[in-house]
Amino acid sequence: MQKIKKYLCIVWIILAILSVIILIITAIENIASKGGADIHNPIPWIIIITIYLPIAFGFALFGYYAFKEEYHV
Repeated sequence: MQKIKKYLCIVWIILAILSVIILIITAIENIASKGGADIHNPIPWIIIITIYLPIAFGFALFGYYAFKEEYHV
């Protein structure tokens, strides 16, 4: 069971990092494309990224502490 927890901790950290990368790439692609919709406006993307970054950091931090066995589930 401990090995499964270790692997899931690593998966949790990787998912946090990948989600931030995907979010930023998506924002860059949508802001760079020309269009009149709200998705092409940079202000909503800045707000979304600003709100999501601390959440993703918390996910990665949780995975780190669980990996170090300082957080017991």
